[in-house]
Amino acid sequence: QAQLVESGGDLVQPGGSLLLSCVVSGINFRIYAFNWYRQTPGDQRELVSSITSAGRTSYSDSVQGRFTISRDDAENMVYLQMDNLKPEDTAVYYCNARLLQFDYWGQGTQVTVSS
Repeated sequence: QAQLVESGGDLVQPGGSLLLSCVVSGINFRIYAFNWYRQTPGDQRELVSSITSAGRTSYSDSVQGRFTISRDDAENMVYLQMDNLKPEDTAVYYCNARLLQFDYWGQGTQVTVSS
């Protein structure tokens, strides 16, 4: 059974940095693409960043140049390095694993950017 567990969310000041981690188990990690989404109350879940099984990355316009997604196939880990954080980055961040019709989610980790 697939399990994704995020960690690393915290309260941080504007301009600060956080590293989100997602530990994955129960799936063939190497063949999955992974995504980070975020959601604020009352809004739809927003795709922030993606990484394919081959390591190709993509970012939303709102985080391009500030966030970096990476994966460690040996450790079954996915990361999101977030730099120069802004108050509008405040949200619950979710890790997602996707392959064809298979779609798995973590429980989310709260990121709050505030002075």
